[in-house]
Amino acid sequence: MIDATGNPQSLLLLGGTSDIALAIAERYLAARPLRVVLAARPPARRDAVVERLRGKGAQVSTLDFDAADTASHPGVVEKAFADGDIDVTVVAFGLLGDAERAWQDHATAVELATVNYTAAVSVGVALADRLKRQGHGAVVALSSVAGERVRRSNFVYGSTKAGFDGFYLGLGEALRPYGVRVSVVRPGFVRSKMTEGMAEAPLAQTPEQVAEVAVGAVAKGKELVWAPAAFRPVMSVLRHIPRPIFRKLPI
Repeated sequence: MIDATGNPQSLLLLGGTSDIALAIAERYLAARPLRVVLAARPPARRDAVVERLRGKGAQVSTLDFDAADTASHPGVVEKAFADGDIDVTVVAFGLLGDAERAWQDHATAVELATVNYTAAVSVGVALADRLKRQGHGAVVALSSVAGERVRRSNFVYGSTKAGFDGFYLGLGEALRPYGVRVSVVRPGFVRSKMTEGMAEAPLAQTPEQVAEVAVGAVAKGKELVWAPAAFRPVMSVLRHIPRPIFRKLPI
């Protein structure tokens, strides 16, 4: 169970080699020891993450997880709960891809849609079933400000995050009567392995800064947060700009 100070005893990382997922785990580990279930593709990077978390005091077990293999997701989730309740689950997998290639190459577009949206729905439904039976728990769903108003510059990626965002906000409403909370986190540009080589955008964050926001959202029971918080008023303005003006903005 999550204690009175907001610290869990167990953590499931779906997409466990994500820089943000790792930062969330380490932030919790700074407060107390944790049992961590790391669901990710093997082997090299996952093995390195296991050693890193164990070095910080975590009891770590691993599961093979392929986001694109949706048929395997219910089984992966059941195995994740086999050793006991899971207090916090972090849905952290996703692809960014090449924005121009994504709308001109069929395979690339389908892969982005499958991993970022279809797979997210797949694990969300499997998690919902297990968490309803458990009767408590929290889900951190790592979305993106890119989904709040989809831009021409990365509209395939943005559209997948818009769907992801809508699904997990709705899942939070559906799970609320069962004692389960969902926190949707909308980061902007994050300095991580996913964005290596890209020009940095305004209000850029580190994985550790996003983790601080995510952990705070769980502790306070918040359904929706931005990282950084300054994105909330920025995106509120951008959502209401008329399209003819919006398309002229350098974003």
